Amino acid sequence: MTPEEFRHYGHEVVDWIADYWANLEALPVSPDLRPGEIAARLPERAPETGEDFAAVLADLDRVITPGLTHWQHPAFFGYFPANTSGPSVLGDLVSAGMGVQGMLWSTSPAATEVETVVLDWLADLLDLPARFHSTGTGGGVIQDSASSAALVATLAALHRVSGGAWRRSGVRERYTVYTSTQAHSSIEKAARLAGIGDENVRLVEVDQDFAMRPDALRAALDADRVSGATPALVVATIGTTSTTAIDPLPAIGKICQEYGVWLHVDAAYAGAAAVCPELRWSHAGVEYADSYCFDPHKWLLTGFDCDAFWLADRAELVQTLTVLPEFLRNAATESGEVIDYRDWQVPLGRRFRALKLWFVLRWYGAEGLRAHIRRCVATAQRFAEWVRADERFEVVAPHPFSLVCFRLRGSDGPNEKLLRAVNATGRAFLTHTKVDGRYVLRLAVGAPSTEERHAAATWKLIQATVDTE
Repeated sequence: MTPEEFRHYGHEVVDWIADYWANLEALPVSPDLRPGEIAARLPERAPETGEDFAAVLADLDRVITPGLTHWQHPAFFGYFPANTSGPSVLGDLVSAGMGVQGMLWSTSPAATEVETVVLDWLADLLDLPARFHSTGTGGGVIQDSASSAALVATLAALHRVSGGAWRRSGVRERYTVYTSTQAHSSIEKAARLAGIGDENVRLVEVDQDFAMRPDALRAALDADRVSGATPALVVATIGTTSTTAIDPLPAIGKICQEYGVWLHVDAAYAGAAAVCPELRWSHAGVEYADSYCFDPHKWLLTGFDCDAFWLADRAELVQTLTVLPEFLRNAATESGEVIDYRDWQVPLGRRFRALKLWFVLRWYGAEGLRAHIRRCVATAQRFAEWVRADERFEVVAPHPFSLVCFRLRGSDGPNEKLLRAVNATGRAFLTHTKVDGRYVLRLAVGAPSTEERHAAATWKLIQATVDTE
């Protein structure tokens, strides 16, 4: 493809995306398909000769779009949001076109230095502790997801607690990890990958608001110490996946300091809320954290993948992960004056993910990002009011952000049936969880195009579905 051909077809692709966004509301949120239907529309073998690009674009409409769940649809209320936006897409396009490798400062200085500065900007916007800034001992880096952030935090915690011995001889001691019963499954997966094992992950009991109980954490730490285990890591959550519960960081942080245990804070979804000063109460105690992460790709208008991960002491992570073969040696690295982000992650290679975040921050500014968060929170609070006004339903958990957990009063069966029926209409998409053993519906507001009218229409659909059953 010549530059001129790229220019021509690139315009057509941008037009296609713009039309897709413009017409999203008219599409069913999720497809009505059986497994294998999309694959059946594709040839059995790759083409022997190149095809006309117009045929590729035509198949976006014929094959791809009918097989999508439309995460940017204004009535997509499932899981957590997976925002993207025009600036983010354009930033990704430029990054893809450059095709640079940012594994070392020397392989593309701009890729490293823009990322460092943008993560400092973002730390300022969230009012994170000064020790997370690159101007001190800490700093930020973009991981692909909060799951990868959990893994590297686990490895760094192991490195610290073992005095680096784990790098030389593997995980021979019995180390333990602590998180709440409501925490994300990535914590358990990280323990597996780090060699700690499932059996050494302690799921700490929660209170009536589904937040970790500090007294239960202390008891678990004491029990493991008595048994000969070495506590390595505590993971606290700001905005758990099921209900957006907020663990009490001030109390947890003090315990971690007392026991000498690494504290990682997972704010994958709810961290974005801290751009709004009135929501920063949720981050009280984050100054105790050794590491912290949140996903701009969830609720901050930046396309997947983009997890912002900060450390209070970057040297600990570099010591944990660095491996320097001869072919990567260079004068800049040897000088000690640069950051090489390959030492901050599991893979060697890394693309220029900071570019899309840079585009987003510059286009929207702090005011635009706050407006987006506030609109989503206000819409969710309004939805919760409608649920409470209908005596057939109940709200089952606090809803400080833009997720509402609710259910029909009574047994699980009608709730399961209700969710299937609503999603089958294609007019909205919700998900479920289990809270206190009960089947619960989740409505998460976050798509960039969602307005209160979309939540209102979904609530009327839910009520009408109940009325007809």
